Amino acid sequence: MYDANLLLAWLEARKIQAVIPPKTNRVEQRSSDWYLYKERHVVECLFSKLKYYRRIATRFEKKASHFKSMLAFAAVLLWLR
Repeated sequence: MYDANLLLAWLEARKIQAVIPPKTNRVEQRSSDWYLYKERHVVECLFSKLKYYRRIATRFEKKASHFKSMLAFAAVLLWLR
């Protein structure tokens, strides 16, 4: 689904760079920026770790400034871990 030509064309029409690796059984292999994919993986892992904190996952804070403060607090806790 994520490697579909239709999706890739839709992203390209909107000038969005697809950071999606091609499937191994794809008939027409296309190039992929593996460095950028690794960077994306790091960001996805960070979001996964942040969601361990229920207060962030359910967004108890309604004000953006309070939510941003909780994100910073959770990031510090992860850093100290």
